[in-house]
Amino acid sequence: MSTATRLRGVVPLALLALLAGVAGVAGSYAAAGFTPAFAVAPIESAVARVTPGALVTFAITVLGSLGQQLALLGAVALTAVLFAALSLAGLVTGRNVAATLDRPAVSLVGALLAGLAVWTASALLTGSLVESLGAGLGVAVLLTVAEAARLVDPTATDAERRSVLTGLAGAVGVVGLGFLLGRRVDANRSPGEVAVTGEPARLLADAEAKSLDVQGIEPLVSRRFYQVDINSVDPTVAPEEWSLRVTGAVDEERTFDYADVTARESHEEFVTLRCVGEKLNGTKMDNALWTVTDIMPFVEEAGLPDGPCCVMLRAADGFYEEFPLEALRDGLLAYRMNGRPLPRGHGAPVRALIPGHWGEINVKWLTEIEILEQEVDGYWEERGWHGTGPVKPVAKLHAVNTLADGRTEVAGHAYAGLAGVSRVEVSVDGGATWTDADLSERLPGTDVWRQWVHRYESPGREHEVVVRMYDDEGRMQGEEPTGPYPDGPAGWVRQTVR
Repeated sequence: MSTATRLRGVVPLALLALLAGVAGVAGSYAAAGFTPAFAVAPIESAVARVTPGALVTFAITVLGSLGQQLALLGAVALTAVLFAALSLAGLVTGRNVAATLDRPAVSLVGALLAGLAVWTASALLTGSLVESLGAGLGVAVLLTVAEAARLVDPTATDAERRSVLTGLAGAVGVVGLGFLLGRRVDANRSPGEVAVTGEPARLLADAEAKSLDVQGIEPLVSRRFYQVDINSVDPTVAPEEWSLRVTGAVDEERTFDYADVTARESHEEFVTLRCVGEKLNGTKMDNALWTVTDIMPFVEEAGLPDGPCCVMLRAADGFYEEFPLEALRDGLLAYRMNGRPLPRGHGAPVRALIPGHWGEINVKWLTEIEILEQEVDGYWEERGWHGTGPVKPVAKLHAVNTLADGRTEVAGHAYAGLAGVSRVEVSVDGGATWTDADLSERLPGTDVWRQWVHRYESPGREHEVVVRMYDDEGRMQGEEPTGPYPDGPAGWVRQTVR
């Protein structure tokens, strides 16, 4: 048999297997939604953990959110290829058996074998037997229909072509149906709207009243709070299944459940978070009202001897971060956000808040507090980052508006962690002269941003606006701009206005 003849036989099978792989991914999403039971999730997570630190840094500092989206697409492709390989093995087995027995219809067994193999692989990857049926069914159904189309007249010259085209149509249908069903699964798992009452409602209304009425900037309580995670698919942890362990250099390890946390004395607190990997004038800085309880009583109940230096917080998604024990003394456990149950994307059912520090140590989906006697590297430190210290002060410029009277309006947010914000100065001539901006009233709390706004007569030409802030001790933030890597961006924000 010539090489060309062999290729003509292999290519349709390979194409059909690839279409089956796509259908398997769609079937997995249909059954599991965007949860850890989605077959793509463990593959994306594994790839993220073996990716070199330099490449991770490039993705964060250059690609931003696009980097994680590309990583997810790559994981989808890898999962489809894995399912395609298993589908090809099933197809070849079925056709070989059919040829040996001289019974063409037996080749349909290959579709069932492929579906079984994909179901098994998905179950091994995710640990979810039931949801993995979606992947297996997607493959089995597509291949059964495609093989049946070929068997209408298996000796015809267009039999393989007919099979592939049927598979293509089937894949389009499975993908469309899988998307709709998966979205419904996600919607059903999302908590419904909960009315906000009591103290949270009062504080949120107060924050709304104190927010500056400026187009283009977030109010004092963010409408869209940024999300940065090591995985694209967030954990799904039910409150009744969640627990928090206190381990390491303690007198006796302790375990607490969700009821233990929510039964403690709690209060509402505004806390702002900023991502260490954002750009200087980026948008990964937001504020919310959290329902919290102090974290240290849980540690002290386990017995905290003299000597420990550090703490490692561990999460359900495999994330872990180490920082000085002293920072934990002001730490909080949060289980509600803006008066509602903590959203899944923000660490439900319980997350840590470490006021005044970069977002990376405010660990979501918290499962363990490990007390350490010596320093070790956390997840991001192993990849070259150093974002465990206090957040760097910044005044951001996010809005440039032309007012009805012809004046120019510039505005943004200022944040300095526990140091507070006392002033924001604006220069509209590149730093030659400075004017105090108007600030929003302070929200209650020790770790909260403020809005600023400045309106001025436009010079009628291109000019540079520069912004800087002062903390409550009168200290001006540093001027020299730095990038995010390795310990967060700093410097005065500058923007050319026309």
